Amino acid sequence: MKTENDFTLTRRGFLAASLIVSDLLINRTAGGLDAVAATVELEPTPACKDTDDITPQQTAGPFFKPRSPERKSLLESGIQGSRIVLEGLVRSTKCKPISGALVDFWQADGNGAYDNSGFRLRGHQFADGGGRYHLETVVPGVYPGRTRHFHVRVQAPSRPVLTTQLYFPGEPENKKDFIFNPKLVIAIAGSTGAKVANYDFVLDLG
Repeated sequence: MKTENDFTLTRRGFLAASLIVSDLLINRTAGGLDAVAATVELEPTPACKDTDDITPQQTAGPFFKPRSPERKSLLESGIQGSRIVLEGLVRSTKCKPISGALVDFWQADGNGAYDNSGFRLRGHQFADGGGRYHLETVVPGVYPGRTRHFHVRVQAPSRPVLTTQLYFPGEPENKKDFIFNPKLVIAIAGSTGAKVANYDFVLDLG
């Protein structure tokens, strides 16, 4: 049987709890609810798993040139092709961003032609502190025997180079290209203006 003291303590507890909740609701814009939320352990983001596959390696092809200029935009006057932004992360299989990773791009123009005398549509950059890269360029054209693609070399600091290629979704020539790999297909968003594409490179750092 509950005593009067038990009832008093229970009532006091209820009133105290009510005051706390009221205070949080009144001060929610001052961070009251944020403080409570901060104590809740969130599930890890599903965007990155330590079981993710390493980015597949592919041939460099015959058109690679060393010592490309450092730049984040390959756009120049007179370049043929629709504009596209390619961005993403360079990270390890343990989901750690790789700061300072080298990302070197080369590609054909919108007509499927490479510049083999100069450095048009060729350039390298270094991933930022969060492992992010960002490239402004044009959609490469197709040429006999190949589907639409970017060439890329990715290298974590003081580690071996990964040479690979990136492909476009839904291209009719994908099935005909003997080195096409669906694991290397970029994700494209946006239908107006410049397209935005995303691809995350995953490197095995041991």
